Amino acid sequence: MKTVITQGLRFLALALLANISVASVAYADAQRGVEIAKERKIRDEGWGDSLATMEMILMDSQGASSTRLMRLKNLEVDGDGDKGLTIFDQPRDVKGTAFLNHSHVKEADDQWLYLPALKRVKRISSRNKSGPFMGSEFSYEDLSSFELEKYSFNYVKDELLGETATFVLEQIPTDKHSGYTKQITWLDQDHYRPIKVEFYDRRGALLKTLTFSGYQQYLNKFWRAHKMVMVNHLSGKSTELNTSALAFQTGLTDKDFQKNVLKRIR
Repeated sequence: MKTVITQGLRFLALALLANISVASVAYADAQRGVEIAKERKIRDEGWGDSLATMEMILMDSQGASSTRLMRLKNLEVDGDGDKGLTIFDQPRDVKGTAFLNHSHVKEADDQWLYLPALKRVKRISSRNKSGPFMGSEFSYEDLSSFELEKYSFNYVKDELLGETATFVLEQIPTDKHSGYTKQITWLDQDHYRPIKVEFYDRRGALLKTLTFSGYQQYLNKFWRAHKMVMVNHLSGKSTELNTSALAFQTGLTDKDFQKNVLKRIR
């Protein structure tokens, strides 16, 4: 009887130690995940504003494609999320359409879409941000700026992606209206730039993959991918964004990102 009790106590002690070890590893992974995410954010602070000329290529599951030309203005906001304004210039059926995004750190983002044919501004509800942006494979949620408070983080592992050494992080959205249960992000270890992101839907299944390439450095500090491709694994569709021109610190101010500018877009 004494032997049985002793063995039982030994197993209980081992179980407790195992739980403590698991908890410590989980805590260390979360802590390292936050540290890596913070370093990513710090390395991309101080750019001020930017103006880009881009093309959006929409491709269906059969390989047929259509191209849109657009301008993208961005403004860095101290103490809150960034602001962005996307203006479509071609083709004719989308010309003048504009999307205004005010990202926030803690609150839901403010987003508006101006439709010139209707001559009205449509507010995007926080419950509808998982919907497709202008028929692309990017959702309204994907257009928000990267803010630490929007996620909880876990470091998963180091991984060699091609010839690039990366950190692999799990990002879990804190927004209850998010269209994703989690995102898996690969960041290169030299510059903390995103190389690939996997998006998992509300059922936990892999929905989309976003890849970044053609990185160029600006102001001797800030890296921007000139090619981004989002692939939808369920529909077989994809959207490619290519940057043809990009300039920083162009003099944009908060006035350029007010809601009332949408109807005056040219």
